[in-house]
Amino acid sequence: MAAPALGRRCGGAAGLRGGLRRAPPPSPRPLHERAPRSRSSAGLLAAQCERGLFQEVFPGQGAEEQLAALLEPGRPPVTAYCGFDPTADSLHVGHLPAVAALLHFQRAGHNVVAVVGGATARLGDPSGRLRAREPVAAGRVRAHARALRLCLWRLFENHRRLLWAPGPGGPGLGRAEVLDNARWLGRQPLLGFLCGAGGRLRMGTLLSRQGCRERLRSAEGMSLAEFVYPALQAYDFLHLHRRRGCRVQLGGADQMGNIMSGYELVTKMTGTDVFGITVPLITSTTGDKLGKTAGNAVWLNRDKTSPFELYQFFVRQQDDIVEKYLKLFTFLPLEEIAHIMEMHAKEPEKWGPQKRLAAEVTKLVHGTEGLESAKRCTKALYYSSVEALEAMSDQELQELFKQAPSAELVLEPGMSVLDLCRKANAIQDGPSGYQKITDGGVSVNGIRVTNPETVLILGQHILKNGVSLLRQRPPASYKSSKPLM
Repeated sequence: MAAPALGRRCGGAAGLRGGLRRAPPPSPRPLHERAPRSRSSAGLLAAQCERGLFQEVFPGQGAEEQLAALLEPGRPPVTAYCGFDPTADSLHVGHLPAVAALLHFQRAGHNVVAVVGGATARLGDPSGRLRAREPVAAGRVRAHARALRLCLWRLFENHRRLLWAPGPGGPGLGRAEVLDNARWLGRQPLLGFLCGAGGRLRMGTLLSRQGCRERLRSAEGMSLAEFVYPALQAYDFLHLHRRRGCRVQLGGADQMGNIMSGYELVTKMTGTDVFGITVPLITSTTGDKLGKTAGNAVWLNRDKTSPFELYQFFVRQQDDIVEKYLKLFTFLPLEEIAHIMEMHAKEPEKWGPQKRLAAEVTKLVHGTEGLESAKRCTKALYYSSVEALEAMSDQELQELFKQAPSAELVLEPGMSVLDLCRKANAIQDGPSGYQKITDGGVSVNGIRVTNPETVLILGQHILKNGVSLLRQRPPASYKSSKPLM
């Protein structure tokens, strides 16, 4: 559901109130109105507010100070969790702020749990939606859940191996778990749930949320399954609090309504103070939320978005957003990011921030091999690097040229460039195709050929890996900009 203005934005000061009954929290003030804290004394909460990764803390009344004290260095580790519903078989770039938030908790020595919603995905989260999601078969949800668990483990492992270096005297890396809520919700009897958790959640609170009201007033209405979704997500928080001591729930800015339900259930049933933190939503240049529903997802699984495509997505980001993304998606110190931006102001033609952003994210998602693959593909495609093309694997070739026609040919003695182009259907039959070559309209492995009768030479026209890259030259009036490495 859309986030109501009930939480507090990071950095504020408020008096702490005891007990389970809390006065309505004040409206949040923008971050720029708050007095800055010294970086040396900044704990996890203040540090991530400064990066822009943590947006709001719930509940509002005194929660920020209480949570900041709970997360202070030297205190016992806290457990935080975030949920990911398997509506597809891969995470996408829009999920990265939530993943980064978990990793920052882990880097500060706290324990983290990524929960795949194998049960809740069967209902469908109504947050921010104008109509119900299409039903998904149970078997498909299970397959998606397995894929998400693997994706999350890959991110945790890449971070541990490639991006984590403990500082002297600093905390060790906290424990990470990936769970599926089908393990507990799938075994929860309906009557037991309604008599227990259901009896503690107030209908008025659920009905008062803007997203719920809008859906109930719409022609389609709102199903009971969607209406109880926040209650099931709230039960996740309760279960993790009881079994893992979880005190913090993380979620996107559109998840505040569900976070509020979890807070209400846990505090009423246990009397323990728990907290919610929201992270920013990633939007396109048109303001649409990045994701499967909007049709603009940049996926984190290689079979859906290759390392090259992911790398190019970030290397193409504009100057007005790249600093924000460096803070959200990477673990570079803020001082280093500031230096990168200073150098960029002096040498903007080098696109230094974009290159660093693309490298850091690609390494997190696909590891060192994925980053090397992305750079190799970039050199081959945009810089006509024969060395890079020759070093490419079959998988890389298929990923890079998946939109281009391909053909498998048998090299015959005396085969010419004209023969190759015709058998690959790269030129038209007859005089027009012959003329295209003589006019310099065809290149083989980045080398322009003007003699159609040139005999193919191994190592020049046919590389060591058996590849010949044919390109038709565009008209002279055509201009293109090269993506950067």
